[in-house]
Amino acid sequence: MSLLETILSERSGELVKSMAKSNGIDINSALSVLGKLIPSLSQSLNQNSQSSGGIEALMKAMQKGDHQRYVQRSDEAFSSAAREDGNSILGHILGGKEASRNLAGQVASETGLGADLIKKMLPQAAALLMGALGQQGQSGGALSQLTSMLGGGQKSQASSLLGSFLDRDKDGSIIDDLMAMAAKQLLR
Repeated sequence: MSLLETILSERSGELVKSMAKSNGIDINSALSVLGKLIPSLSQSLNQNSQSSGGIEALMKAMQKGDHQRYVQRSDEAFSSAAREDGNSILGHILGGKEASRNLAGQVASETGLGADLIKKMLPQAAALLMGALGQQGQSGGALSQLTSMLGGGQKSQASSLLGSFLDRDKDGSIIDDLMAMAAKQLLR
């Protein structure tokens, strides 16, 4: 299951509904924004993990961060603490505010929503991304498998396993299938 799938399906779409409500938008708009932000952030996260020390830094953040609480409890996902954590995560993933602004502008033009709203949703999406990664890492022992690979000097294999979390079908885009699945689930 991809990270976006994890977020969309968690507790029958409760995270998406909570995101929509906390930002004063409808569910379809929240789906659209997540469908643009999560893959973009995932791609940046994957690129960062390929850099020197990147995978190790990510593993350390996952082990210390308790990020999975953001996908397990929507009251945590949209709190001020999650926003602060999300901003910190964005700094690591995107590298700076200019990159965040650029991504917000791009998603705003693609969704028709305002850039200021997307900027508000970016830290929420980053916290959810790390939460989904943490949750997937715990399930099936994948986090311990990644840690073991790193300890055994198998950085390229660890990066490959991380990449499988970030793009399950390897086609570069999971948006169309996931958005249809999510809309069907959420709009019942």
